[in-house]
Amino acid sequence: MQFSNIKWINNTPYSIDFNDIYFSIEDGIDETEYVFIQQNQLIHRFKSLKQNHFTIIETGFGTGLNFLVTCQHWLTLAPADAQLHFISIEKHPLTLADLSHAHALWPQFAAISSELLQQYISLKTGNNIFSMAGGRIQLALQVDDILHALPQTTQKADAWFLDGFAPVKNAEMWSSDVFEHISRLSQANTTFATFTSAGDVRRGLQAVGFSVEKRAGFGKKREMLRGEFLGPVK
Repeated sequence: MQFSNIKWINNTPYSIDFNDIYFSIEDGIDETEYVFIQQNQLIHRFKSLKQNHFTIIETGFGTGLNFLVTCQHWLTLAPADAQLHFISIEKHPLTLADLSHAHALWPQFAAISSELLQQYISLKTGNNIFSMAGGRIQLALQVDDILHALPQTTQKADAWFLDGFAPVKNAEMWSSDVFEHISRLSQANTTFATFTSAGDVRRGLQAVGFSVEKRAGFGKKREMLRGEFLGPVK
């Protein structure tokens, strides 16, 4: 397992390998709320949940900020007997020290963060199953290359968080093979959201069955993408 090679700049983790930041220097929480929570309509979907589980698949766990924000909404809004399945793929995870440093920036998530960090100590290559909030949240953190992890994934997503670093800096995360697996793991009403508006990403998702629309981006980013699965392309 190769941990992420990062440096901290004014309490913002910066990837030396990918020459990119992990979250917005303007406000990482607001970025997650706008890009992933709002554009996947999760507030409404959690409140009105009829089934006993909801599955999110994320490409790029990073600092876990998307996970923490999502958990807070889940515990507040979703039925008490429903379980959140959060599947996240991360080839180069943060060290425990760096993850702890990041989480210390967000004390409002301390309860879930503490449960995660206690289990993160035993992180290994492959699939790591972490249970939190009395079983209401299950995190499957897959420490692996995305093109090895996704083919082994069988659980369908209700929503996708397409994160990772920018396509121009991490092309492997945004390949046509990845898009094919995203399609395979989607179903009626599956949504996606991503911070990028790159043409290759838009065309790649359309090619595998998603409607794709541009929205105003967060902060200094001009545009982002969101959409919904229409069905496999025949």
